[in-house]
Amino acid sequence: MLRALAAAGVATSLFGSSAYGAPAAPPPPPDRIVIDSVAADGTGCPPGTAAVAVSPDSTAFTVTYSNYLAQVGPGSPPSASRKNCQLNLRVHVPGGLTYAIVSADYNGFASLAPGASGTQRASYHFQGNATVTRTHHFTGGFTNDWQTTDTVPAAALVFAPCGQERNLDINTELQVDPGTSSPSATSFMEMDSTNGTIKTVYHVALKQCQ
Repeated sequence: MLRALAAAGVATSLFGSSAYGAPAAPPPPPDRIVIDSVAADGTGCPPGTAAVAVSPDSTAFTVTYSNYLAQVGPGSPPSASRKNCQLNLRVHVPGGLTYAIVSADYNGFASLAPGASGTQRASYHFQGNATVTRTHHFTGGFTNDWQTTDTVPAAALVFAPCGQERNLDINTELQVDPGTSSPSATSFMEMDSTNGTIKTVYHVALKQCQ
């Protein structure tokens, strides 16, 4: 597992403005990727429930969720069946380099009654570029940990524009459909855990700007 944010000491998750009069943040290290800021918004990541950290070798960053769950069944409102989280990241990269998302690993836990189904979806978008979307489906009669991996072929990698500050938008979604399951059955899919330590890992490729 990647180090915790405090141990890595190379990125900070920002969910609000700095206090007035607080010391200015030091300039980013010139030789590594740094998440300058991140805004998280969505029903799957209420304020304070998502955090971002960069790995010490600058080849990956993680997003940790603590309250990301979609559910259907008795007592669950219709809005609970679909949850999403929109991440908007400003990423600093060393001069003369650019980066792209090579792959992303997602995991969590699901309990889907027979006849129900679950969907995990993610889209990736640099401002001014096309959006890439990946979708994974799960069938009912499933109660276990789940994991998915989105992989982008080398020929299809979308790199951030060189010499420009472009935000990276990542939108993730969990959706549960009761289908033909029993009306008394509860089905859910979560991208978190009982101790709030499930992490989504995004692997990064660097290349020299031309």
